[in-house]
Amino acid sequence: MNGASREALAAARERFDALTDNTSVDAAKLADELAAVTALLDREVSLRRVLTDPAQPGEAKAELAQRLLSGQVGGEAVDLVSGMVRSRWSRSRDLADAGRGAGEQRRPGGGPSGVGTLDDVEDELFRFGRIIASSSELRSALADRRASGTAKAGLVRELLGGRADRVTERLVVRLVTQPRGRSLEAGLDALSKLAAARRDRMVAVVTSAVPLSDRQKERLGAALASVYGHTVHLNLDVDPEVLGGVEVRIGDEVINGTIADRLEEASRRMAG
Repeated sequence: MNGASREALAAARERFDALTDNTSVDAAKLADELAAVTALLDREVSLRRVLTDPAQPGEAKAELAQRLLSGQVGGEAVDLVSGMVRSRWSRSRDLADAGRGAGEQRRPGGGPSGVGTLDDVEDELFRFGRIIASSSELRSALADRRASGTAKAGLVRELLGGRADRVTERLVVRLVTQPRGRSLEAGLDALSKLAAARRDRMVAVVTSAVPLSDRQKERLGAALASVYGHTVHLNLDVDPEVLGGVEVRIGDEVINGTIADRLEEASRRMAG
């Protein structure tokens, strides 16, 4: 997002955090209601344009949102969306993106219905992404445009129910039923980065031939934090094909210290 939309999104997140800091507010319900509003704005392009029209007074747009949403979602969601439409947006699409982003950044554990920890959710999203990457059949089933949202949500609940935090389950269900143009892998990666951003830290995908010990993880995390100046959350993956050493991927940067990579480099040099 750029310009006015970035400022409007920051204000929306502050209001969302203020609401979910109140223990009387069901944060999970509020996030789900925001997702429903986002789905409505995705479908109704003309409504989205009216609610972001810079020529219309903010209060008039807020009153329209209140009339449309009252009785459909809770009062907290109505107030939050009303505040969002009072703001100025660079593009009408940004309003829907902001609703999704605010809800997805809900702090696990916040509010009476929150369970688990942010670390759990980050790790579970990463592991589910790895399962998707290794199963083309599952990926196709969850991305099938012909399948109903209900069927895909049921499949996710069957896979994750009782095995993952309920926040993780809700986020993945929302992703497969409302992809909003994102691939499943891209959506899971974006959710993982959002979770890390909530803790002002970076995410490193670490691939090794065998599981790292706690001591090795601690040393690697400390070394990366020293290099990047941020706490780094490690998403750990095991791949016997790397033979030895580790590969660390942070964003678009790859630090490769695997034996397999060294052998490949040596082979290239010999061939040259």
